[in-house]
Amino acid sequence: MSYSTFDLTVENHIAWLTFNRPDAYNSMSREFWIEFPEAVRQLDADAEARVLVLSGEGKHFCAGMDLKVFTNPQGLPMFGKREAGRKAEAMRRLVLQLQQCFSILEDIRMPVISAIQGGCIGGAVDLVCATDMRYCTADGYFTVKETELGMTADLGTLQRLPHLIPQGLARELAYTGRKMLADEALRVGFVNQVFDDTNAMTAGVQAIAEQIAAHSPLAVSGCKNMMNYARDHSIADSLNLMATWQAGMFQPTDMMLTFGARQSGQPADFEPLAEITPPLQPVKK
Repeated sequence: MSYSTFDLTVENHIAWLTFNRPDAYNSMSREFWIEFPEAVRQLDADAEARVLVLSGEGKHFCAGMDLKVFTNPQGLPMFGKREAGRKAEAMRRLVLQLQQCFSILEDIRMPVISAIQGGCIGGAVDLVCATDMRYCTADGYFTVKETELGMTADLGTLQRLPHLIPQGLARELAYTGRKMLADEALRVGFVNQVFDDTNAMTAGVQAIAEQIAAHSPLAVSGCKNMMNYARDHSIADSLNLMATWQAGMFQPTDMMLTFGARQSGQPADFEPLAEITPPLQPVKK
């Protein structure tokens, strides 16, 4: 399918989703909030891709929410004519819907990598905090811009960022709205690696994605599932779920394929994960 706010390709089990509005600094228009979760869900359902890479064209990765969304009141509950309590209920529901557009990156079975050049601003920080790994260029920077605009970031930064960097630093960035530059982001562990430029980052991220895609998709999905669960639960609960996962999902097939691939020097040909279909629909064999 084609989309108006990004380009999407899948090759050799790697999906590249590239924001394609560089003239608008890849800001998130109304269309983005419809297209993005639809595309991500479809990738997960098809089960062809084993890694998803998010990137952006032009000078900046993403400038966050397109301000036209706020200046055009159509569809925004706070500008409606409803009774105050009903407007508040509708606004809460809208925020939950927008949050899910990024939470889906944690829900899908494949790892998600963000490749960031230039500015990663406002809602874009919410987005990359929901990805498994972050890489950036030397000119990259991150800012919780919402504070400067007179609002509280509401799509995941305040909930996820303190799990990714020291609590005090996360609070400083949120309270001040200052920029965290690439070298600081690397030092505190927010990004895995800093590259000289976009070309070097693209090549580096491609190599990492290829390594992931070469492994058993079931094993990689298990890693993601367990680590996400462990972040939000006790060690005891997480170990218990790990044992349950192994009891159900651990089978010798992929391990035997791995051993055979090492002996032959050829890459293993792993069976893809099952496609996600509507309930009670025929399953492809």
